[in-house]
Amino acid sequence: MRILLKNARIYDGTGAKAFMGDVLTEDERIVRIETDISEDEADQVCDLKGLSLAPGFIDAHSHNDWFAIRKEPLKFFDPFIRQGITTFVTGNCGLSAVGFEEDGEHNDVIGAGLFGFRETHGTYGQLSDYFAAIDRNMPCNMAVLAGHCTSRAAASGSVNRPLTPEEEGKMLELLETALKQGAAGISLGLMYDPGLFAQVDELKKVAALCEKYDRPLTVHPRANSAVSMSYPQLLGRSHLLRAVDELKEIAAGTRLKLHYSHAIFVGRRSFKDKDEFLQIIHALRDAGVDVMFDIYNELLGVSVITVILPAWYQAMSREERKKPLNRLKLSVLVYATSLLLGFGFKDIQVAYIGKGYEKYEGKNVNEIAKEEKMSDLDAYLMLCEKSNFKGRVNMGPYTTPEIISDFEKNPLCLYMTDAWVEDFGVQNPAIYDCFPKFLRDSLRGTGDTMENTVRRMTGATADRFGLKNRGYIKAGYAADLTVFNEAVLREAEPDKQRSFGIEKVFINGKLVLDGENMDDEALKTTGQAIKVGVEAAK
Repeated sequence: MRILLKNARIYDGTGAKAFMGDVLTEDERIVRIETDISEDEADQVCDLKGLSLAPGFIDAHSHNDWFAIRKEPLKFFDPFIRQGITTFVTGNCGLSAVGFEEDGEHNDVIGAGLFGFRETHGTYGQLSDYFAAIDRNMPCNMAVLAGHCTSRAAASGSVNRPLTPEEEGKMLELLETALKQGAAGISLGLMYDPGLFAQVDELKKVAALCEKYDRPLTVHPRANSAVSMSYPQLLGRSHLLRAVDELKEIAAGTRLKLHYSHAIFVGRRSFKDKDEFLQIIHALRDAGVDVMFDIYNELLGVSVITVILPAWYQAMSREERKKPLNRLKLSVLVYATSLLLGFGFKDIQVAYIGKGYEKYEGKNVNEIAKEEKMSDLDAYLMLCEKSNFKGRVNMGPYTTPEIISDFEKNPLCLYMTDAWVEDFGVQNPAIYDCFPKFLRDSLRGTGDTMENTVRRMTGATADRFGLKNRGYIKAGYAADLTVFNEAVLREAEPDKQRSFGIEKVFINGKLVLDGENMDDEALKTTGQAIKVGVEAAK
């Protein structure tokens, strides 16, 4: 099937100035890009009448590897396709759905409570098996990072200690096997169990694997706020900056491709750290470390309800938690942290606690406390207990419009969603319109140029993660294409739980979104597994 897209304003993913032209595709590939291709050469002609055409957008930070293996995956990809996204870099925050042995004794720890193997058509510890299972059996294209948390859990379970030589060797073997089988890199989740227990010496060995295979090391740092539960000292150097210092120590003297995940500043008192964060990032770059970072276009984020609850309290029995001294200690710590962070219970919105507790969804902890006639802390602990310490919350502020605007123009910044569709409860707003908001910012003058904006969500991301033949409108490249309407994008009102401005989406040459109409049947087989560093299957 030869499809001709005529009269398009073409942003080719390089950052070069847009131009008017035609694009001819044949089956899964782009064949030609010219100013006037004859309609006689095509089986199907689509006159875009001046609409904008870009490579299919690439989500640089996703967790959709957990959902590609669902028996019915389309639900989990639908809102992203409506944003123009055709490809995902998954396995982030150390929490990949691969990198373990099928019969491992610690597999129940994998996923850190955020993800699990629910309603899947199988589990696939080896990346090669995972790729075989998902290739052309899912809606979108997918590259996968090997998760350090997953392989550490597989090797040792959840243990707060240095690994034994045998455990460490097993973990590194699992990670290296994934790299040999085509993983796009390795991800760290230093705020999640069991990654939070890993110390610098262990992390340097993981980084050395990435350097050996010339793949990125993506990092969810140990802290994203001025004060956190990751460090015992509440005063002194910002915890966020201490976490960046740790990455500096890991990367110093290397040529590592270090990628800082979701550059956010949780709590109003963390915003001041933005400038020093950038100084450290650029200094590392000047020292030879290939460092970059990514952002989403949202002021809040999703986390587990225990994110502000210290580990020592969670480890106690129910009886110990009720003791007045322990409750007093917790109360003082939470109060002090709130003051130092500029973040309180009004900033924690309940997304999901569990079946039977739907009445709490969409309300913040302070509102729930008033309804239940209890203190904010008691209401928060009640919600933790009712959710078995696994509840989901939407929290903010994580950043400001000014920080987003500044980062959008930074040449080291890529774009992503860090979002996934949940089965129950309030959704992360980033599933709906995160990428269109980046485009809108460009058109309204708060973001970068449109050429650079498109590049950050296409070619630059493909280059960063080694996604061969993706991210550009070039002859021979995959026919992943997104059509958008700049007039609609400029005038749209965002944050309405729907996308805007995206007119058409092609995945590997198939028109899968046309206006509001999704081709559910085609999307059963359009997505391809993307192997990095090894020859892809023909």
